[in-house]
Amino acid sequence: MSEQNGQYDVAIIGGGPAGYVAGIRAQQLGLRSVVIEKQYWGGVCLNVGCIPTKAMISTIEVFRLARMGAELGLKGDVEVDYDALMTRKDQVVHQLVSGVQGLLKANKADMVFGAARLRGPGEIEVQGDDGGRTIQARNILLATGSVPARPPIPGIDLPGVVDSTGLLALKEPPKELIIIGGGYIGMEFGSIFTNIGTKVTVIEMLPRILTLSDEELVKRLQQMLKKDGIEFHLNSKVLAIEEGDDKLSVRYSENDEEKTVSGDVVLVAVGRTPYTEGLGLEEAGIEMNGRAIKATDSLETNLPGVYAAGDVVGRIPLAHVAWEESKIAVSNMAGKRAKMEYHAIPAVVFATPELASVGLTEAEAKDQGYEVKIGRFPFSANGRALGMGEPVGMVKMIAEAGSSEILGAHVLGPHASDLIAEAVLAMEMGATAEDIDLTVHAHPTLSEAMQEAALGTTGKMIHFIGR
Repeated sequence: MSEQNGQYDVAIIGGGPAGYVAGIRAQQLGLRSVVIEKQYWGGVCLNVGCIPTKAMISTIEVFRLARMGAELGLKGDVEVDYDALMTRKDQVVHQLVSGVQGLLKANKADMVFGAARLRGPGEIEVQGDDGGRTIQARNILLATGSVPARPPIPGIDLPGVVDSTGLLALKEPPKELIIIGGGYIGMEFGSIFTNIGTKVTVIEMLPRILTLSDEELVKRLQQMLKKDGIEFHLNSKVLAIEEGDDKLSVRYSENDEEKTVSGDVVLVAVGRTPYTEGLGLEEAGIEMNGRAIKATDSLETNLPGVYAAGDVVGRIPLAHVAWEESKIAVSNMAGKRAKMEYHAIPAVVFATPELASVGLTEAEAKDQGYEVKIGRFPFSANGRALGMGEPVGMVKMIAEAGSSEILGAHVLGPHASDLIAEAVLAMEMGATAEDIDLTVHAHPTLSEAMQEAALGTTGKMIHFIGR
């Protein structure tokens, strides 16, 4: 069906990871699509999330290696140029935003800039600078993403209290940064700013940071971050943010003792919440799951022909999950009867070093009643990591004792975000730890650590003697 009198096969609200991918995939499947975006193409991830922070952390990784110059056989000193760092970050974002728009155009998806409101199955109202219009479509995808969560902390609206978007907009680095929240957002920003000389303090309400990651590797990462200068206060509840003479003060209770820490910027990084403001969901009759849109594994809502994908469904708020959910939704619009599976979803904390995971943690596997065999291989025993000057961390693989089924894999160390892909593919394809062992890995490479960890689940590692 081509557009006739405002008619489409697929209308998508949101131009972020879920939205623009859905627009492209719809066109590939022969469905005429339109993507509606009200703020910026590429969404939070591309503009003020995944991409800018990774551009910054990439600079920090090079800087850290450069500071090891003498050890690596180099002469000379380097320092961070914050203005240049931020300019490069903006350039990367601009290039990719232009790329997203180019991809939509190349695939002949229509793009509309404006605020959309669901009027019911098959109908969307859009308000833009050029006035209002109504778009009709056989199928609608709600892909409006998420926004930073705002806990009810007294003083959260004070100048100098920012969310991740505000921190990325700073013209100069803070001298003292207080981070409320020990999740991946806090750890990534903490890694960036501590390495450019900012005094970083993290306040986390729970007993440990990164509660969704494997505890053993998180403890190792926290030790490394402490060594880099980050100060942690765990089991700590923030009571209030207050103005001082020239700084902000955060009052918190740590193990029932009230304390105060001061800084010039406070980052509130306590997670994200689905964004549904102004969508008219209640009036349209959409069923909700708390603040998220309720959707099936086929990404269908309770309204016929209305689907939802990405952070707004509140399952796993990651851009690559949004991509896959949107493709599943569009496949179902095309009559393919697809379902989203969540058992092999990678997650990465882009700290220094990186921490990447897929599947169950050791604790989760044991809690679910599995008898497990665990292989651990340190990068200090890997020739490539030693040559790179980054012999930190390890690969940890968790396998079911009887079948050698891979239950989970966790990587702390150099290029963990790349290495985890092998374990993700193995789990998706049903390969075992033995299969990874039988796969020839090039030498010398970091990927050998994955093979050795797989061998470790059988107690037969070649290049390391350990538990």
